[in-house]
Amino acid sequence: MGEYRKALIMETLDCRGQQCPQPVVQARRFMLEQPQAVFHVLINDPISRDNVCRLAESQGYSTVITTQGDEFLLELTPGAGTASTVEATSATGPTVIYIGSDQMGNGDVKLGQILMKNFIFTLLEGDTTPDMILLVNSGVKLAVGGSDVLEPLEKLVEHGVEIASCGLCLEFFELKESLAVGRISNMLETVNALGKAGRIIRP
Repeated sequence: MGEYRKALIMETLDCRGQQCPQPVVQARRFMLEQPQAVFHVLINDPISRDNVCRLAESQGYSTVITTQGDEFLLELTPGAGTASTVEATSATGPTVIYIGSDQMGNGDVKLGQILMKNFIFTLLEGDTTPDMILLVNSGVKLAVGGSDVLEPLEKLVEHGVEIASCGLCLEFFELKESLAVGRISNMLETVNALGKAGRIIRP
């Protein structure tokens, strides 16, 4: 009876129809907010199911999967699994994200823009935030008026992340007056920032 009552009051995150990485992001948020709680995640996408399962394993949760037609109900229990350990690499300088395009990867332009948008949004959900984001070439389009990622970039600035856009690139695209978040930078600063970085990430 006790277990049945527990199941009735267990929180369920309804992630059906949500695109990657939202199911993982929501599950991780819940883990951080209620680290001792057992909870359900309802998903209708096999890839998201596998991604949430990997997250659970990395955090020491056990996962029980129940298939309901085209949907998957994941029950995540903390402390019942073995957490994966990742040895941190020592860095002697700041973490710099160098973004040279408004797209991620090579191939379809629209898909690349969606991936870059997801990357920027997901930066807020990572274990750590970068110290600086350098935007060059078409990457500067991410920080101008009308960009789909202005809100997460503004939140990153609120968390102390420095965002610098290449002035020459803004001039080339005639966007200098449209810069909406961060500040204008130059090539010397870019060279110095990359040279002093302890870790450089290029999405």
